Amino acid sequence: MDTPKTGSLSAPEPGTYVIDARASAVRFRTHSVLGLVPVRGTFAVARGAVADAAEESTVDVAIRADTFDSGLARRDEHVRSADYLDAAAHPEIVFRGLRVRYAGPQAVLEGELTVRGVTGPVQVSVDEVTADGRRLVVRGTATVDRYAFGVTKARGMTGRRLHVDLAVHAAR
Repeated sequence: MDTPKTGSLSAPEPGTYVIDARASAVRFRTHSVLGLVPVRGTFAVARGAVADAAEESTVDVAIRADTFDSGLARRDEHVRSADYLDAAAHPEIVFRGLRVRYAGPQAVLEGELTVRGVTGPVQVSVDEVTADGRRLVVRGTATVDRYAFGVTKARGMTGRRLHVDLAVHAAR
């Protein structure tokens, strides 16, 4: 990531940071039943890395599709099925961050998300970067339009957009 401009962003040392899947978290929120019932949950990170250099940075993260967890087993099984994520055929949701840009004081990680074999652009607002020697913590948010990735089952009954909160922990 380029050197942060302001706020709670601190520049990490250049190098490759391996994501700690157990310490990292992907949380989401959306709505079901005509947008009236809030749904919250998590996905598990499978693996990933952040390669940071002054000129160019990349982020690669794989999330296990079969770990969709909203706390309701019947719904979770349905979302993992071919109707939604098709976790059996597409076991990973993959994000590749390509570049960091600044919109005023806000850092934005522009990248590509692949869900069910469909790749599209996603922007992650980087809210916090904390670098402590060999450790790196990045917190951010993104909104994902499931229709853009071909996940269109139950239009009107389940939320179109997922609001995602990320906490990525990595070490060199």
